[in-house]
Amino acid sequence: MLQQVIDFFVSPAYADSTAPAAQGGGFSFLMMFAVFFVFIYFFIWRPQSKRAKEQQNLLGSLAKGDEVVTAGGILGRITKVTDQYLIVNLATNVDIVMQRSSVVGVLPKGTIKTIE
Repeated sequence: MLQQVIDFFVSPAYADSTAPAAQGGGFSFLMMFAVFFVFIYFFIWRPQSKRAKEQQNLLGSLAKGDEVVTAGGILGRITKVTDQYLIVNLATNVDIVMQRSSVVGVLPKGTIKTIE
């Protein structure tokens, strides 16, 4: 009785001794592999390298007087630029030394004045 109920919901699978030998599925595997790598290239690797290039251009173009925002959300005006570090003025007589790589964006001139 229980076997009949199980057979009603799940059809039994029987081995087919006359089945041909496994066909070569190498081409479909290679196509799947190629599609996977195309997907990785266009949706992950290419946009990431584009963002990295834009960030490098941004860091290379930093100059004295630029208003910047850091990764921590601090807004300030650059007062001195060296190879790896910046001196950023946050307020009157408040300067901090920070790494160039912590800058995530350059703000339009006058943005800090409008916020204060």
